[in-house]
Amino acid sequence: MTTTEHIESFKANFQSSARNVRRGLSGRAVLGTLVVLALLFLVGMLPRWHANAALTSAVRDQRPTVSVVTTQRPDGVANLVLPGSTQAIQEAGIYARTNGYVRKWYTDIGTKVEAGQLLAEIETPEIDQELNQARAAAQQAAANSELARATLKRWQEMVEKKVISSQEFDERKSALDARQADLAAAQANVARLEKLQGFQKVVAPFAGIVTARNIDNGALVSAGNGGQNAALFHVAETDTLRIYVTVPQTNARSVTPGQSATISLREIPEKTFDAKVVRTAGALDPASRTLLTELQVANNDGQLFPGMYTEIKFAFPQDPRTLLVPGNAVMVQSDGPKVMTVDAKQTIRTRSVKLGRDLGDKVEILSGLNPAEPLVANPSGSLHEGVEVKVQAQPSKS
Repeated sequence: MTTTEHIESFKANFQSSARNVRRGLSGRAVLGTLVVLALLFLVGMLPRWHANAALTSAVRDQRPTVSVVTTQRPDGVANLVLPGSTQAIQEAGIYARTNGYVRKWYTDIGTKVEAGQLLAEIETPEIDQELNQARAAAQQAAANSELARATLKRWQEMVEKKVISSQEFDERKSALDARQADLAAAQANVARLEKLQGFQKVVAPFAGIVTARNIDNGALVSAGNGGQNAALFHVAETDTLRIYVTVPQTNARSVTPGQSATISLREIPEKTFDAKVVRTAGALDPASRTLLTELQVANNDGQLFPGMYTEIKFAFPQDPRTLLVPGNAVMVQSDGPKVMTVDAKQTIRTRSVKLGRDLGDKVEILSGLNPAEPLVANPSGSLHEGVEVKVQAQPSKS
């Protein structure tokens, strides 16, 4: 190879090396530029990402908090608790049946009395005087009747002898009939006044306890219970008490005479009393759609008083296929009853359900609800379909 050829080969190699160096420098520059841009992008976007995450967290923290409860299966019987008030099996106000003044009263409130026992005596001077007058009038009528009878007998003898006419005899017979009628009227008046005089003694109509006394010695009393006349006494028979309750229509068919129930009082929390259904009205009240039911409970020991507030608990058999939910979880709306559930994403879902019997604190759900779905207790008006919430579990009560 000549010198010229060596020089040309060196030039070609040098130019190729220069081109390769320029290409390497250009690639590294581009790569460096991209790295710088990426760093600048991250520096600008990271604060925004942090701000968005903080905003999202703050928004989620403002979600409404709801309490959820779980459904239950019936355990064989359903307890229906209804309010009631005790009443005496018999109770009567004792009024005066004659006018006069109270001579003396013998029983006060809380006194146990027997049927026919004397409660008070009333002094009736006007009645006594009227009775004396009526007896005198009855004696006068009796004397007139005897005179008319004797006269008629004599006139009968004369008419047989044809001394007088038959017409005159008939007149005397009519006079005897009139005198006898006068005697009967006088005797009836005497009997009436004797009855009124008998009301001077105020007695108990049945065995029981005196619950009120509204008189004092010397008080003026008037016959009857009209106007401002108050009862002299109130007597109540408390050995057995009656309780009236109104059973809702959903349970009306389950209540029958002879059925047992349990009575409880807040004043005696450690004890319950057994009662029985003795009768029902047999028809629903159209205003309240309830069945009036009477129960009776024995009270020989006197622990219960008339007028006490009680809670009556009925036990009804249940269908094990139904679900029981708290009554405050059900919303009754214009388009039917609904409940609100919370799904796995803590979002509100609305379910239309079919209700069964109302058991007081619980309601039967016949269809429309999955047993595994948690229910919102006491749903507020701000909750609706699709709202995200925070869940606070509420222990279910059996």
